[in-house]
Amino acid sequence: MRRFEEQDQVVLDRSTGLMWTKDASLSDFPMTWNEALSFVMGLNNSGLCGHSDWKLPNRRELFSIISHERINPSLPAQHPFVNVFTGYYWTSTSCTRLPDQAWYIHLGGARVFKGMKHGSYMVWPVRLAQRHKAGRVFQTGQQACFNESGVAVDCYRTGQDGEFKSGLGFDKNRFRENTHDVLDRATGLAWLKRANACPETVDWHTALNFVLQMNAEKKHGHDDWRLPDILELESLTDMGRYSPALPAGHRFIDVQSYYWSSTTSIYDTHYAWVLYMVDGAVGVGYKPSSEFYVWPVRGGQ
Repeated sequence: MRRFEEQDQVVLDRSTGLMWTKDASLSDFPMTWNEALSFVMGLNNSGLCGHSDWKLPNRRELFSIISHERINPSLPAQHPFVNVFTGYYWTSTSCTRLPDQAWYIHLGGARVFKGMKHGSYMVWPVRLAQRHKAGRVFQTGQQACFNESGVAVDCYRTGQDGEFKSGLGFDKNRFRENTHDVLDRATGLAWLKRANACPETVDWHTALNFVLQMNAEKKHGHDDWRLPDILELESLTDMGRYSPALPAGHRFIDVQSYYWSSTTSIYDTHYAWVLYMVDGAVGVGYKPSSEFYVWPVRGGQ
């Protein structure tokens, strides 16, 4: 079954239940964060494509359509979208630690970073297809709303992530702690409980070999440990928290600030994708540099 279903000027992503405008550059030009939120409200007032529930996508929604196997744009093969700008697009999610900044995602290379809300980036509206109800993308975890200066505000009619809290919620008992690992019931992934398998930062190939050695030794009774891919790492993030950007009630210990993933950057294969745990940024690290930690995982759905 094809992932994307075209419906005139909109596209349904069957894998997530999200509906996007086929034209990924309706705004024609970059906007500040407030302008982006207001622009989407204007689309609702005009009933764009027969709908009045468009919104600026939250970080996890925009991240859900990203492909780390393609560049310029970083979208899945055979996608039907047009006018995709291979630069940064706003999300509706503020950075909780630095709330005068908001998250944006690079559609050319898939980086996920934060920037000042007075900066100018592109806008790509999304809505939830009704027949999919809650959709299949998890919430970001953000509960609050902030203005362009970073001051907390009432979420009503802001169009921000904290107003909609869109996506699947997490069970209050999301994490099950075992002797040496923690099972994330939301994803089926079992993470090493001590989130620091190596005593120090290592280069990428050392990270991969370290996990292979864990399997050779059947560390903690298992031989299927692996270095997580970048989607698996990102699934742990909570945009309502920082230092670390992990959900309340997680059971991990010795959490570090930055981690290798197993995912090579297609933009430049000398680099691999990494997660910065202070805020949850997704960037890249130079494979020969010993700058990131190792957090093994096993299982999954």
